[in-house]
Amino acid sequence: MTRWPWLRFAAANTLRNRRRSAVTVGIAALGTAAILLAGGFALFTYQSLAEAAARTTGHLIVAKPEQFLRDEDVPLQHGLDDAAALQAALRADPRVRQVLPRVEFSGLISNGDKSTVMVAAGIDPDAEFAVKGPFLKITAGRVLASGQQAQVMLGEGLARSLKAAPGSGLTVLASTTEGALNALDVTVVGVFSTGVPDIDQRLVYADIRTAQQLLVTQRVSSLGVFLDRMAATADAQARVQQQWPQLKVQSWVDQAFFYRGVRDLYNRIFGALGLIIGLIVVVVVTNAMAMAVIERTREVGTLRALGTLPGQLVRSFALEGLLLGGVGTALGAGLALAVTLALLVFPVQMPPPPGRSEGYPLQIALDGGLYGFTLLAMVLLAGAASALVARRTVARPVVDALAHV
Repeated sequence: MTRWPWLRFAAANTLRNRRRSAVTVGIAALGTAAILLAGGFALFTYQSLAEAAARTTGHLIVAKPEQFLRDEDVPLQHGLDDAAALQAALRADPRVRQVLPRVEFSGLISNGDKSTVMVAAGIDPDAEFAVKGPFLKITAGRVLASGQQAQVMLGEGLARSLKAAPGSGLTVLASTTEGALNALDVTVVGVFSTGVPDIDQRLVYADIRTAQQLLVTQRVSSLGVFLDRMAATADAQARVQQQWPQLKVQSWVDQAFFYRGVRDLYNRIFGALGLIIGLIVVVVVTNAMAMAVIERTREVGTLRALGTLPGQLVRSFALEGLLLGGVGTALGAGLALAVTLALLVFPVQMPPPPGRSEGYPLQIALDGGLYGFTLLAMVLLAGAASALVARRTVARPVVDALAHV
């Protein structure tokens, strides 16, 4: 017999008990859709967190090795001295879009009646917002502008604590690079929210010249290198590290502790979920095929008596399982695709995750590799389960099979 008659024979057999076949196909479809939707949600989360992490720090972070390994005794103890020349050299790379300097320090900020701890960052505002886009939610006032010194932006929680608003005058106090205390009067131009209340209670953004004036230095803490695409990170990191071996070049992954934690957690959760769902589908297909094989034991004996080889019968039952699994996974893939597209047309907002004050849109990533692997795995598992169930009955002596009741 050729292959196609056996396929038609298997298809006809699946229709002998339509209700059982429909239940099997339905469970396979729901299981496949659940795996694809869960996997797509995990992939979308990974992509979103990766883009957010790279947008925050840059695809590469260039600094002295001590900046990553040791705590500073005074601000910018391990800072870069000739940052402007290094910026110009890094921008010469055709893969580099922008290089952003950053001055990180801490100190006190006061409204005259109340003082509180701040964590501050000196940035080049025009370049920062041009490259990163709207990475902050401005709740009052405006963003910083380059060249306008003695101006700051406050986190929402910090502004509320200091009763500050755009136009308010504050005083910032920090240690200089020599260990002395220095104070500077600044004006609040904007209030922002990062979406993380704990950060908003302490974070201050200032123009980089204002930060350097307060710290009495021309150094910067690090340089954030923004590339033209995420995939170029590894090659660019190796290239920059080779060109400046005295410096340390980290990638955004090295700095993205939250991303790595979520990825490891989701890999375990959704990996276990996919395993459980796959096992359920296999058990359902196995049960359906076991019932079909038992019902057709005498038929198997008759076919064996007519000269049909056991291997041919096993392949026939395996084809039935492949058909049930294939139809179910195809329907499941269609269902998952429909839900994915529906979420783009009818957005669903997720509640804020722990530690954040803002939700995010629920979206599912469309990944060809995930779809292909899931569909292939489910179909092969269904076929293998059917073949294993059929082997025992097919191997029975012909006389016993014909006498089965």
